[in-house]
Amino acid sequence: MRPILFLYLLAFYILVQFCWWAYLLIDLNAEVFEHRIENVRLKSESKESQEKEIAYLEKKIKQRRWMVIGEGSVFLILLVWGSYHSIKAFKKEVDLARQQKNFLLSITHEFKSPLASIKLYLQTILRHNLDRDKEISFINNAISDTERLNNLVENALLANLINHKGYNFDREEINLSAFVRLIVQKFQNVPNHEKITSHIEDGIYILGDKNAFHLLLSNLIENAWKYSPQEKSIVVDLEKTADGIKLCVSDQGVGIPDEFKNKIFQKFFRIGNEETRKSKGTGLGLFIVKHIVEGHEGKIFVLDNKPQGTVICAEFKSKLS
Repeated sequence: MRPILFLYLLAFYILVQFCWWAYLLIDLNAEVFEHRIENVRLKSESKESQEKEIAYLEKKIKQRRWMVIGEGSVFLILLVWGSYHSIKAFKKEVDLARQQKNFLLSITHEFKSPLASIKLYLQTILRHNLDRDKEISFINNAISDTERLNNLVENALLANLINHKGYNFDREEINLSAFVRLIVQKFQNVPNHEKITSHIEDGIYILGDKNAFHLLLSNLIENAWKYSPQEKSIVVDLEKTADGIKLCVSDQGVGIPDEFKNKIFQKFFRIGNEETRKSKGTGLGLFIVKHIVEGHEGKIFVLDNKPQGTVICAEFKSKLS
């Protein structure tokens, strides 16, 4: 906060000093020309030549005054414009640094949790003679945490590629109805993710990147799950519309305030402070979702769920039937 306050004070000081020196320069010019006019009155031989010389000097002092005002105004505009954009850029860098700090805090936690869980499952299997059903359950849980780690790595890599414009989306025909059902079923088999319901219309096809759509839906479901009470259900809807295809994921969580509905798609952005936040996440999921949707010539938007929660919808114009 102190550096930005210093920039404000410096800009204000420069502005005040500039106005003061402009005033002194105009006043000095006026004083100089007054002396020159007085000299003309004393030295001029005829009244006619005196008036002519005085008129010329008065015209010249006006030109000089307007020159100072004009050049000063240009300098003042450039000063204000430069100060505004410098402060704006500085604040942007501060916000980015804060977001990157939050990202490092969150990604460290996100990696440590599944790694610790996998280690515990494997140590338990190794040290104890478990019955076959319990052993299979532990192995499945370890595989689930491994997939979670894999999704984290894919999100980080894809976010970096998107940021440097190094990712090109493939185009292949996808049976989106079957694809969404498969992903929903996969999440329903994960412990504590059973309460996912779906309304999926049959026969929906799209030209797109299969890996990208997997990340898109996985991130939307994970995001909805993080902010939903365990006893509440998440709903996945896929339907044809007059213009194309609509995919929505709804939750019954705390919802998103209106002032943050556009910001949630920014990289690293998360509501609240990372040091006190209880919910998991890296701030990359919705950023990636937005770019995947836009990369397939679609649009994404946020709605309020009723009676509470959030609905995130992606609409795509292109479709195959």
